[in-house]
Amino acid sequence: MDAAEVEFLAEKELVTIIPNFSLDKIYLIGGDLGPFNPGLPVQVPLWLAINLKQRQKCRLLAPEWMDLEKLEEIRDHERKEETFTPMPSLYYMELTKLLLNHASDNIPKADEIRTLIKDVWDTRTAKLRVSADSFVRQQEAHAKLDNLTLMEINTSGAFLTQALNHMYKLRTNLQPSDSSQSQDL
Repeated sequence: MDAAEVEFLAEKELVTIIPNFSLDKIYLIGGDLGPFNPGLPVQVPLWLAINLKQRQKCRLLAPEWMDLEKLEEIRDHERKEETFTPMPSLYYMELTKLLLNHASDNIPKADEIRTLIKDVWDTRTAKLRVSADSFVRQQEAHAKLDNLTLMEINTSGAFLTQALNHMYKLRTNLQPSDSSQSQDL
């Protein structure tokens, strides 16, 4: 899975919009949306919210967790803990990127939010590198990846699997095998 596929999955997350149009319920395969009434908040998937925002049909509201104080708490908690802490959303990075790219005018203190999310991402990435290094050094057979998001796994997964594959090849080449006995003719 690549980053674009993870972002596609993130676009299914529900966000709140305030429409400036009227429309009855929309019946979609994924579920019913609406009704849409001007000035009344309604939850819709992110893909629809972005589409409506681009057509100037709504205002987007930032998720509850996308608040400076809450993000500072999350960042500080992540820095203090050795293990990965639960994130407010499985797609926190993708949601932030999409919301700030398409609706930064609707989100107060967008630049500070972007910086805090980047700090959290950098902290978690550094933890992941340290964990992977320790995992390889100790020649572990399995690892527990609690509280990692799909994007975090995606960014490190290819590197880690290649590193483990190389380690396996090195180990098998160094160990004498019973099947490679020489034959005396």
